Amino acid sequence: MTPADLSRTVLHAVRRAVDENALRASVPARVRVERARPGGSGDYACAVALQLAGDAGLPALEVARILRERVAAEPGIGRVEITGPGFLSFTLDAPAAGDRAVLDAVREQGSAYGHGDALRGEEIRLHHAPEVRAAVTADAVRRLLAAQGARVGVGCEGGGDLEWGRLGVTADPHETPPGPFATTIRPVPAHATAAELLERLGADATRWGLLRPASHDRAPLGDELLVQGEANPLFRVRYAHARTRALTRDAAALGFTAESDAAPVPYESPARPLLDLLADHPGVLLAAARHRAPDRVARQLEAVAHAFFDFHDSGSPLPSGDEKPSAAHRSRLALAEAAGTVLAGGLSLLGISAPEHL
Repeated sequence: MTPADLSRTVLHAVRRAVDENALRASVPARVRVERARPGGSGDYACAVALQLAGDAGLPALEVARILRERVAAEPGIGRVEITGPGFLSFTLDAPAAGDRAVLDAVREQGSAYGHGDALRGEEIRLHHAPEVRAAVTADAVRRLLAAQGARVGVGCEGGGDLEWGRLGVTADPHETPPGPFATTIRPVPAHATAAELLERLGADATRWGLLRPASHDRAPLGDELLVQGEANPLFRVRYAHARTRALTRDAAALGFTAESDAAPVPYESPARPLLDLLADHPGVLLAAARHRAPDRVARQLEAVAHAFFDFHDSGSPLPSGDEKPSAAHRSRLALAEAAGTVLAGGLSLLGISAPEHL
């Protein structure tokens, strides 16, 4: 919970108290919360009870007691104390165990988060048409299946193209035609050669352009794949990853690191969609492998990038001005780092690089 989140929570409690006729006072436009001073109690403090006391016709301590009852029940609040003449002091709660477990799993497993052994023991043979989109799709499917523990062989139905190697394709173009138990990869053709696409787009944009659409859809392969702006999903995904890495570097320069159990990320906050996407990531990877559908991974990465930017825009993991790094900053940094790890791992499964600087 950021100071802005806490401010909104306290303001909501004031409105409830007024609506319930527990307080007869004008609701302020905003409520200011500050970091607790050295030697003080809790993580944050607020003087709103003193501010409202005169208007309410009540002692500040009584106003503080009325507000404490309503704030203490809010998600993310661990303890609320009344100090001095009527200050409210807030100790933030720890994140839910499930959220903390997701962040810890991402940190421990790194780019392999979401990999598993659901397909261990299965031997799968893939064959693809002698065409660049089919070759790249088969290669991505191979990566997804191998990440779930399967043993995978890939072959081409006809003569291959030496330029495929520059796209990371490792299929043997001389392998025999598919047998009765092989899976044939045959998406809508790209209607361009690997050399043409590489010269115009480069390897990363080519692979994204070929893999992002479902295999039954035509692959748009225009110059929009090279645009460095929000309209280009590939740029947005890679920029989100680069931004998470920049946050880690900037935090290190400020002398603090991430901690997944440092402070809460409440359900209704902008962090929730991002946390849910990270929790769902292993299931998305397994489904993409089972359905031979790398486009599902691309769409998942787009969703993670979008949720990350919403989360980041709601409150940076970095302190501003003279503000000192708090538990909330460490918690938010942990979530940002987890998002970056998932983005890098997903891009790797698609055979696409994840630069730390863009």
